[in-house]
Order: sequence, then C-alpha cells, then structure tokens
Amino acid sequence: MIHHSPVNRYIDREKSWLAFNARVLQEAADENVPLLDRLRFLGIFSNNLDEFFRVRYAAIRRLSLEGETGEKILGGITAQRLLKEITDIVIEQQSESLRILSVIEKELEKENIHIVNEKEVTKEQGIFIKDFFIQKVGPELVTIILNDLDEFPLLRDSSGYLAVKLVMKPGHQDNGKAEEQVRYAIIEMPKNINRFVVLPDVNNSKYVILLDDVIRYNLHHIFNIFKYETISAHMVKITRDAELEIDSDQSKSLMEKISKGVLERKIGEVVRFVYDQSIEDDTLAFFLKRMGIDSTDSIIPGGRYHNRRDYMDFPTLGREDLLYKQNVPLPVNGLSLEGSILQKIKKKDYLLYAPYQSFAYVIKFLREAALDPKVISIKITLYRLAKNSQIISSLINAARNGKKVTVQIELQARFDEASNISYSEMMQSEGINLIFGVKGLKVHSKICVIERVEDRKVKRYGFISTGNFNESTARIYTDVTLFTSHQPIMKEVNKVFDFFEVNYRVHRYKHLLVSPQYTRSKFNKLIDREILNAIAGKEAYIKLKMNSLTDFRMIDKLYEASREGVRIQLIIRGICCLIPGVEGMSENIEAISIVDNYLEHSRIYIFANGGNPDVFISSADFMTRNLDARVEVTCPVYDDEIKQELIDTFEIGWKGNVKARLHSEELDNKYRKRHNNKIFRAQLETYIYYRNKLEVIYEQL
Repeated sequence: MIHHSPVNRYIDREKSWLAFNARVLQEAADENVPLLDRLRFLGIFSNNLDEFFRVRYAAIRRLSLEGETGEKILGGITAQRLLKEITDIVIEQQSESLRILSVIEKELEKENIHIVNEKEVTKEQGIFIKDFFIQKVGPELVTIILNDLDEFPLLRDSSGYLAVKLVMKPGHQDNGKAEEQVRYAIIEMPKNINRFVVLPDVNNSKYVILLDDVIRYNLHHIFNIFKYETISAHMVKITRDAELEIDSDQSKSLMEKISKGVLERKIGEVVRFVYDQSIEDDTLAFFLKRMGIDSTDSIIPGGRYHNRRDYMDFPTLGREDLLYKQNVPLPVNGLSLEGSILQKIKKKDYLLYAPYQSFAYVIKFLREAALDPKVISIKITLYRLAKNSQIISSLINAARNGKKVTVQIELQARFDEASNISYSEMMQSEGINLIFGVKGLKVHSKICVIERVEDRKVKRYGFISTGNFNESTARIYTDVTLFTSHQPIMKEVNKVFDFFEVNYRVHRYKHLLVSPQYTRSKFNKLIDREILNAIAGKEAYIKLKMNSLTDFRMIDKLYEASREGVRIQLIIRGICCLIPGVEGMSENIEAISIVDNYLEHSRIYIFANGGNPDVFISSADFMTRNLDARVEVTCPVYDDEIKQELIDTFEIGWKGNVKARLHSEELDNKYRKRHNNKIFRAQLETYIYYRNKLEVIYEQL
C-alpha cells in the first residue's frame, strides 16, 4: 500500500494506454515467451501504436490547435504539453522495441533462422531475389519521381514507403537540359505481397529477407534509365487523423455519409511522421518540407524498418516449437454440436467461454434457427465481423428460408466501416431488414434473440455476449456468451431491438442493465448496497473484470466504497485511470492487468450481496462512452452453476502471477510477486479448469 496523501486522484488516460502497450512490449522482451510469438507481440505493439496515433493522439492534437481552447487543461496539463510528453514516451518505447527486435534476431540465429538484408545475401540467393522481384514485386510497385511535381503525392497511413535519393553524375544532359544534381523518388510498398520473403535454405538454415530489402537489392532495376552515381533508400511512414467526419446533408443516407467519411479519412491531417534515423539530413528535410510537416507534429526517429505490425504475420517456417502450443477449443459441457442446440437451451442456460471453448456453438445456433420450420424471426446486433463471416452466411441462409431477419449493424465501428457497409449491401440484397443505429449513439451491444412458435405461443431463445460475433477474433479474444431461453430476459432483449426501431420510446427493464439510460445508475446502486453491507459488518466485496476503467464518476464511487471498507479487486487489461492502494482514498482496492497469449476482452462484474453474489456479463466497460453514449447491454446471470463458473474464472485470473502486472500511479508495470515461487499462469489454468469440467476427457487433449 502507498502511504501518502494523494496529490492526484486519477491517472492520465493516454499515459495509462501507453503503459498498457508497454506491457505488450514486455511480452516481446520476455525470454520465457516462444521466439516467434515474441515477434508477434512486437507486431501487436506496433499495430496498437498506429491506432493510438490515429485516434487518441489525433484528438488531443485537434484540441491543441483550437486557439484558446487549446490551453484546456487535461488532467492538470495543457494539450500541447501532453502531446510532447506522449511523444517522449513513444520515442523511448520505439527505441526499446528496436533493442528487443535485435535481441530476438540474435536468438533466432541460434535456431538457424536468419533475417538478412540486401547486403548479406549469397550469390544464389541474389539470383532468387532478382527473379522474385521481376516476377512478383516489380509489376506491383508504385514509384514516383518527386522533383518536378507541383504537389506532393498523397501518402496512405497504412502503407510503408521508401524515400529514395539519387545523386546524379555531374554534367549529365537530358534533352539538352542539365540534370539536377539530386533527384528524389518515393516507392510505395506493395500490400498484397507478404512482407517476409522466405529464401532457399542453405545448409539446413532458414533465411528470410524483408520485402523492403528485396526492393533495395533491385533499385538499379527500377531506376536504370537514370545516370546516377549513388542511390539510397530509407523507409518513412505517416499516420493520419482517423476522425470520421459525418456529412450533415439530410438528402444522403447514413451509408452514403459514412462511405464519404471513410474516403475523406484517407486525406486526414498527418499526425505522425516516422523515419529511418540513418536517413540523410537533406533527404529528411526535403520530405518534411514538401509534405508540410513541422515541429508541431510528432516526428519520430525509428529504425530501418517501419510498419512492424507485419511481424504479427511472420512465417512459422515449420518451427511450431518456437510458438505457443495451441490448445484445442473445448466443447461446452453438456452441449453438443451434433443434436439440437435449441432443445438443450430450452432446458437450461449454457455459458461459452471462448477461446477456451469452441465459438462454433454460436454458428450452430444460427444455422439451426435458419432451418427450423418453427423459427419465425432472428434479430442480432453486429459490430465487428470476420473477413469471410459465417455469421453473415447463416443470416442470409435464414432469410432464404423465409425467416424474418433483422440486423442492427454498426456502420461507425471504427476502422470496420467499409467492411460493415459491404456486408450491409450484401444483406440488403437478400431482403434482410437492416437497422443503422440510433442517432447520436453507437450500438455496441452483443445480443441475439430468435422467436419460435411452440404450442401456438411464441417462445424466445437467444444469446448475450461480451464480445463481437466474429469467428476470427474468437480464436484469440477471451469472451463469454450466455445461451438462454429465460423468457423475461429474452423479452427484454427484444425490447432493446424495439428501441433501435423507435428511438424515442425508452423502455423499462427489470433484468437487463441497458445504456445509456440505466447502466450507470444501476451500478451505482449495486456499489451503494456493498457500502451499506460493509458498514453493517456483512460480507462486502466488488470484483470487476473489464478492458478499461476511465470514467471519473465510477472511479469516485469505487473510492467511496473503498473508504467504507468494501474490498475491491479489479482485473483491467488496458487503461486504468484509478489509482489503487492509496491510504485514505483507495487502500481497499487492488488492480492488476493480464497480458498473455490471448487478448483479455470479457467483462464480468461480481458483487458480494451479503453472501449471495450477483454476477453480470456485459458489453460495457466503465468508460464514459459505454455508460452514457452507446447502447450497451449488461445481463444478470441467474443459473447458480454458471454464476459459480464465472466466479471461479475470475478467481483464477486473480491468482495469476506469471502474466499479471500491478496497476499503479507510477505506471511501471511491475509483475505481481509470487508466493513460494509457485507459478500460476491464469490463461493456462483457465483452460485446465474447463478441461477438468468435461465429463469425458478426449484423448487428444
């Protein structure tokens, strides 16, 4: 416990996020993580940072440019000061990531895996690289000579570029006109060719070269029409503001407006410029000047290679021993993929905890509903979908079987807008009824309800989840999904869909906690009850598992509960603005973050209730946007067995001492101490917990 009078009540949101990304970087540095997975974590770190600059950094930058409002205080400092502090942290993290990459590459060499550049290849490899370039790479390249252009070409923030400098031979004439001494060009890296090119083996050793270096090796092939003395190529990359501007034109549909906004995002303001720090000064100056980038923007020196998010797809090279063992998703105890899933759910509730258990049950539910003659309608919310979504194909199948299918699809799901528009058009063409959100609110709920005629009455079945209905991310995101035919709950889920259709009618709910109307007030009441129980000497605790905790009012409520003696345990993967363990403010609050092979995404909320715990699953974090500006659904769990299961899995997470870090005001990501040196890796133990629950242990497990 920290024994001091608190100066600050909250941790800065942006710095807390950067501390989360530092935890991802810790995984890349961890010698106990398999080597190829360490590269994957480097890729995740880079990908996260790209999104941070496109969204959070860009938002603060806009604030800093708003004249007097740019002086607005953010957590005690101005926007301009915060931008500088963020940039300093990022430069330090980038430097650390380069150091880690160098260490990993040396370790890979011990495993006979060599990442080589264009100057390190053998003659035979050079022949392969030239042929590969001529056949595959050259035809895809976009190369632009910059000197004579009136306007600098538009660079995309998802692409990497090689900034090329050609020093021309003196006295060379072109059409009677003296050539400029230096020419500059830019080469866009092709996105449809794998960044990592596997070269032929040499003496049982594996060799990989980056596409950047394949291009460098063939620079003369690209620029052979020029008479130059020297040529060099250094990587640069930009990040643009990803704010989506929605057109106010009433004559356009929401789909048209968002399509236009997505296109305009491609020309958003540049908020970050990253460059190879070995680039020549004059080349760097040329690019900065021509692109209109000045010192108010985040200019970050980096290494030879950018867009390191591509390391998420580094080739396995047949070395499964250098990757985490992939645990086979388990069946849900008592729920078969063979028989009728609806008949099972009719008798009792079931919980699916992906990726420990198979996401296939969600697809099975929709497939069965599509074919069942007694099912008359399906309603579902969609936020982020897989590239080739089985969810969509199941819904189309249902529509073709004459079911009334209603889909609330969130067109403003950040960076998934184009994909969701494409899926919307596909579903519209199949006669599916689409709802495009609620004015002023994003729909982030994860709900589905079907109606089935039984004995001339309509009975509802469905599921409520903490995560997206996305079979791709379900392999790496931890999320819980409750399958139920509890009629009062399903009736209220149906009310949420009624709200989507008629926004001005606000429904009342006895079971569900629905944002933006009721979630905050209900959680406040639940916390107040724990406070009263603590004062009365009854058992009082709060256990919360979520992605982020940023809402100051909810944090203040938790501080109040702590002061009154309520024990609070928080498992928060990402941003945590609450400061735990401060005497007189939060001495009864502990907070950890788990970063491991799976991305912790489930939201599970447990309240002691004097010894008869209330347990909820939710699509909402304790963030202001989730509580006040989105449609979210939090569902109580009534089945005693499932309640205990969720309490058990929370406790397993809480015991974690391998991948668990302590949230603190210092943002130092200290690992939780081990007692008796006993290792307890929470994600592995969760898998074992579910494996042990099975009635039959399959031989392959």
